[in-house]
Parts: sequence; C-alpha cells; structure tokens
Amino acid sequence: MLSKNQIAQRIAKEVKNGQYINLGIGIPTLVANYIPDSLEVVLQSENGLLGIGPFPKEEDVDPDLINAGKQTITMLKGSVLFNSAESFAMIRGGHVHLTILGAMEVSENGDIANWKIPGKMVKGMGGAMDLVASAENIIVAMQHCSKSGESKLLTECTLPITGVRCVKKIVSDLAVLEVSPSGGFILKERAPGVSVEEIKEKTSGKLIIEGEVPEMVFD
Repeated sequence: MLSKNQIAQRIAKEVKNGQYINLGIGIPTLVANYIPDSLEVVLQSENGLLGIGPFPKEEDVDPDLINAGKQTITMLKGSVLFNSAESFAMIRGGHVHLTILGAMEVSENGDIANWKIPGKMVKGMGGAMDLVASAENIIVAMQHCSKSGESKLLTECTLPITGVRCVKKIVSDLAVLEVSPSGGFILKERAPGVSVEEIKEKTSGKLIIEGEVPEMVFD
C-alpha cells in the first residue's frame, strides 16, 4: 500500500502548468512537496492567500502565516494576501482549476462526504462545499478503507454529503480510480504489489476494470 507521501506524489502528476490549485487539509497539503519545479502553478488557500510556498524550516516559522488547516507555511515571491470574502469569490467564481481534497467516503456517482461524522463535534464545514461546487476538477486523496477495514468507496455515501457528482478522480493507498459519468469506479492503476483482486475485495461500489491494470510508477 502507498504511504500518505506516495499518495501525494502520485497526485502531483495530475498537476498541469498554469493551474490555480486549492489543497485541502491532510494528505492534500503534501502534494505541494512534489510539484515539479518546471511547472508554474499558484496554490490558493481559502483563508486568503495566493502563492503558498513550501513548509518552513524551524528557524523560518512565522506563527502568523498559516494555511486553512492552521499549518505554518511560507509565501513565494509575488504572493498576495487578502480577506476570506475575496478568497471565496475566487472559488465561487470558478477561478480555481484544481481542488485536491481528503474524504471519508466517495460514492460511485462521484458524491463526496468529508466534513462531518454524526455524533462528533466539528467547528464547521469549512470551504469544502464551495470548493466542490465550483472547481473545474476535483481529485480525492484518501485511504481506501477505514481503520476497521470497511471500504470508503461505496455505492452511496452514508455520511453527510459535501457535494454531489463532483469527484473526477481518486488516489487511494491501493489504486488510482476515475469516476465514470454513468456511475462506477474505473480502475486505472494499482499500487505496487497490490493485486486487482485485493482492490475488488476492498471496493464496495461498482468497480470497472478495462483490460490490464498497470502498477503505479514512481520516479
């Protein structure tokens, strides 16, 4: 199975030159570490920053400079700070090309549940609902199964929905999958050492296999 860093590394291959990208909390924040230097992209944070740089070294930490997940960050040359109202105007206006989010569940129709577990206290939904409703492309970074071994790739989500029919691609610790427009998870790649049979067993939703499924390749 892939580590969290390997999931992020694989997702970084989906990044295209010139994109404005929003990285969600958790595994998605690691994607910034693997974006090739040859690409010019701008990372956006919904708390009001365009131009997020890499995580700071200990001696460079500025406690007042954080991303939406409250992690300390750096700013690149030419970065811009603004209030959250302007930030959400960018998001709702469709100016974010790619959103990378974590998820607790994804359905075979591309629905995503990632903001609330009933009975557990949460401070709010954050910017996820705006992001999934507005971004051109949504990729989910997630563990394929829960700690108890239950699949997180389902026929229908059981947790409160964040957005419907919005997820385009999923990179889990077992596989890369695309969501079919007609419903179902199309298996595109498998993690090194992981068999198609194992992915079948751990996917509750409809799994579509089209021919030979290659292993992921890491540089």
